[in-house]
Amino acid sequence: MAKFGGRIIICVLRNDLRYHDNEVLLWAYNNADHVLPLYCFDPRHYEGTWHFGFPKTGPFRLKFLLESVKDLRSTLKRVGSGLIVRKGEVEKVVPDLVETLGKTNIHAVAIQEEVTKEELDVELSLVKNLPGIGVKKIWGSTLFHREDVPFKPKGVPDVYSEFRKRCEGGAVIRSTFKMPDHFKPLPAGVDEGTLPTMEDLGQKVPKEDSRTAFPFKGGESTGLERIQNYFWSSNSIASYKETRNGLIGSEYSTKFSSWLAHGCLSPRKIYEEVKRYEKQRTANNSTYWVIFELIWRDYFKFVALKYGNRLFYLHGLMGVRKPWKKDQKLFDAWKDGRTGVPFVDSNMRELKETGFMSNRGRQNVASFLTKDLGLDWRLGAEWFEYLLIDHDVCSNYGNWLYSAGVGNDPRQDRKFNMIKQGLDYDPEGLYIRQWIPELADIKDGSVHTPWTLSLGTLRQAGVSLGETYPNPIVKAPEWNRHTHRNNKGGGGRGRGGQSAGRSRGQQRGIDFYFSSSKPAKPH
Repeated sequence: MAKFGGRIIICVLRNDLRYHDNEVLLWAYNNADHVLPLYCFDPRHYEGTWHFGFPKTGPFRLKFLLESVKDLRSTLKRVGSGLIVRKGEVEKVVPDLVETLGKTNIHAVAIQEEVTKEELDVELSLVKNLPGIGVKKIWGSTLFHREDVPFKPKGVPDVYSEFRKRCEGGAVIRSTFKMPDHFKPLPAGVDEGTLPTMEDLGQKVPKEDSRTAFPFKGGESTGLERIQNYFWSSNSIASYKETRNGLIGSEYSTKFSSWLAHGCLSPRKIYEEVKRYEKQRTANNSTYWVIFELIWRDYFKFVALKYGNRLFYLHGLMGVRKPWKKDQKLFDAWKDGRTGVPFVDSNMRELKETGFMSNRGRQNVASFLTKDLGLDWRLGAEWFEYLLIDHDVCSNYGNWLYSAGVGNDPRQDRKFNMIKQGLDYDPEGLYIRQWIPELADIKDGSVHTPWTLSLGTLRQAGVSLGETYPNPIVKAPEWNRHTHRNNKGGGGRGRGGQSAGRSRGQQRGIDFYFSSSKPAKPH
């Protein structure tokens, strides 16, 4: 057992992989002589999902996570500290460290408070396994602090618009914490540990794909750089509301969601940058819309706080019973991008190849799985959990509940028309041809409905339905209203095309995950 001069606080970092605006680290700094920041690669995060056994953490998110942990270690070293890395369960690793350091030397353990079961179980086990040592839990992942919203957890509104209005009218957003230029040192002699490789955690390094809309590395440094570029260098924020429904490229939306999900960016930091931009350059609907989307992210966190495990129940928050199916053949077609519906398939292939999908795509593929195929919505939620770089448990499951009509949606019969959506947001089929090369020679918007084309047209494009590309596994009657327009005159201009993709406020829109502005009008 080692002896140290002064009090030690262990900071357990999970989804707060940043130095800026990190109250866990700051509280430790103010109350200890030595601070030990710790990140554990918990083997439970690399097991199977709860119902269907997909890997919980896929290759794209793991790569981003490893980059984020490495970046945080570098930042902490730069301010005179460091990051201890271990592989193991938090509630076992921390007591082992306490034994190594000497219990009398440990003043407390600090951790960011979470809201869903697996994370809460870790917090409870940590308290149980550290008798006589205080565990300080700190709220720090949302824009609005839990103590500042104008309702108790059980009183969280069941409709987003009410939540937003009450928060905007009755809650102050706290300022970001100013972090010290020089941090408290690590206790001497502690082994900092080696960062594991992807192979150590059961994944292979994913291939880079030049088509990706998310060509960014993980970490606080790249997150802050993204704010600088998107706000100040390119002024892209000033047109965010008009471009956010795009499909191709990195600049149609903020792409903040991955950094937010891992805690590499503080939502309050983004908020303050928006306000600074509005003061120094311009304030418009687009700058407000970034804040609007941050509030959506908060909403699902508070919904999880209110409903607990019901977030994961088949019948959802309100106990709505639907005849869900578990059809492996249909699910495989959906997840592999082989449904025969190009707008669905292109989005699902992008996800599988890059770990990213646009907000517009997420809404449509979720609607297709739950409403057109009638499959158990948890299949989609767990597939997203596996593959998405920006997976956030509250946003992911909250949005899937919403899409399935068993969550926070006053209109449970919401259904997206795949053909209309495709023509509106990819009128010339550029996005489809990017991800489905076997359809590359079908001209203009006709690529959205290859099954309506003549054999001669298909033959000229080198397409044989059922061989080189599937026939649709399902056809919805509402599609017929748009296939005639498509075949008459190509894709048309839709509501703004690839460069704009305007939604006119009708559809769900957020690149922080996928959420809603107003209920969608039926198509």
